[in-house]
Amino acid sequence: MNAYIESFLPLFVAINVPGILPMYLGLTETLTPAERRRLTFLATATASLIAVLILFAGQLIFNLLGITVNDLRVGGGLILLVLSISNLIFGDYRRRDPLEGEDGEAGADIGIVPLGIPLIMGPAAIASVLVSREAYGYLPTLTSLVINMTLVYLVFAFGPYFARFVGPAVSRAVAKVASLFLAAISVAMIRAGIVGMLAAM
Repeated sequence: MNAYIESFLPLFVAINVPGILPMYLGLTETLTPAERRRLTFLATATASLIAVLILFAGQLIFNLLGITVNDLRVGGGLILLVLSISNLIFGDYRRRDPLEGEDGEAGADIGIVPLGIPLIMGPAAIASVLVSREAYGYLPTLTSLVINMTLVYLVFAFGPYFARFVGPAVSRAVAKVASLFLAAISVAMIRAGIVGMLAAM
């Protein structure tokens, strides 16, 4: 039982569901409930698929591509930095429907990037999966993944009800503050990646 608990807790902290909830609300504030449900499912499904892939073939993929977790930190940080700046500066302009691709088909869905990865399954969560697999094995790590993804889905599903309770003005204010913190988090990710690269040289 200790292996399951010790595998669950680091991943829970790495995903940080309460921390990414305001960002999720900010990205989906213009969507209908049906669209938000679809986006929530796609985001958690994407994160789960990436997590399982990392669990069973992560080190092999990293070796084949010649990348490290530090490379993911820098890449993910740059994506989040661009997203946060866009939300802070251009948030009042009408953005393209996040559920619609270039030709009107689903394809450029924000449920995949940035919600699924790197917000839910970011570099810290990926590193946590790899470390947990080495320390506790496949079954405890897979169990912790299932529990954490279920928690993410439930928090995202019930988050909008909280937003409606506090009102649209407060929700927008929280979304703006979340974008500011997201910018800071992205810079921290980039810094950690660069420091890790330099330390490995």
